[in-house]
Amino acid sequence: MEEKVSDSREEIKRQSKRRIAYVAIVTIMTFGLMSWSVTISSTNITPVQVYEVIINQFFPGTFDVPYRTSHIVMNTYLPRVLMGLFAGATLAIGGAITQTILRNSLATPYTLGVSSSAAFGASLSILFGFTAVAGRYGTILNAFAFSLVPAMLILFASSRRNMSPASMVLIGVAISYVFSACTTLSQYFGDAEATKAAMFWTVGDLNSVLLEFIPYVAITMVLTLIVTMYMTKDMDALRMGDDTALSLGVNVHRTRIILMILACLSTAIIVSFVGAIGFICLLAPHISRLIGGGNLRFLIPASAITGALLLTVADIISKDLVNPIMLPVGAITAVIGGPVLVYLLYRSRNSVF
Repeated sequence: MEEKVSDSREEIKRQSKRRIAYVAIVTIMTFGLMSWSVTISSTNITPVQVYEVIINQFFPGTFDVPYRTSHIVMNTYLPRVLMGLFAGATLAIGGAITQTILRNSLATPYTLGVSSSAAFGASLSILFGFTAVAGRYGTILNAFAFSLVPAMLILFASSRRNMSPASMVLIGVAISYVFSACTTLSQYFGDAEATKAAMFWTVGDLNSVLLEFIPYVAITMVLTLIVTMYMTKDMDALRMGDDTALSLGVNVHRTRIILMILACLSTAIIVSFVGAIGFICLLAPHISRLIGGGNLRFLIPASAITGALLLTVADIISKDLVNPIMLPVGAITAVIGGPVLVYLLYRSRNSVF
């Protein structure tokens, strides 16, 4: 008996070390690749200059950096890599939340229809000018408003009837198909230039990101992470099943609704700025769970930094694969994420979710 307890303690220690090592390595890789990503498409800018420019923003005059270099870093490349960091992290957290509370490895805000409905809202704005606000923010607000539709429909249906998690996922998939079809049909009625812009938006794109967008997505990521970490105890109970959660005193319906709103709302904000980038919210939690298990105090932050790394890598590939043409980053995440996800599912086919 004592040997079994000792072995169990050793296994816990090994797993704890593995989790810490994973988060540390992925964090270092993410920030290292972010520095390198800023230098792509501008060979005269080194990673050292990137950090000098950033430090100068907080402590002016610390380094002697040419104005052109500072302008390129702060207004062209830095917003893009920061958006990759915050958007990737937020999407991954949303995926980890929905997979946990619905106990379904394919349940994400993306598969629940949030991204496809946002794409339809953006298409209406880009193709027909159908929006309450003119200009760039009109498209963003349109996308955000439409992205809330699936969440409201699912929540309404679940409040009218005690629906199972599987039924919620199926409703989301059906909504996603409807909005995807509407987006495709709408593109037949727009001019060539507007249709091209709408197409890039619907597959996800970081080319049009501005520095003024970053505070919105940064605040979204931080608040989502804080609230999710605060609710990990209830989420752990839900992960073990509704009956177990009820026996532990968890209000299953209320907790699931709150977390569903949090996941869909945070994803809606991100999607409204960068478009329908898929597979990050699906892939990042799977990778993190495979490395360190399903403990949510590890899974949530690990998924966040993994999502940031995945989107940063996809952004680098989208810029450098057929340089000088910049490919839509959402297409890259789908091309890479699909095969990787199949492999991960095959590896973990015998594990318990």
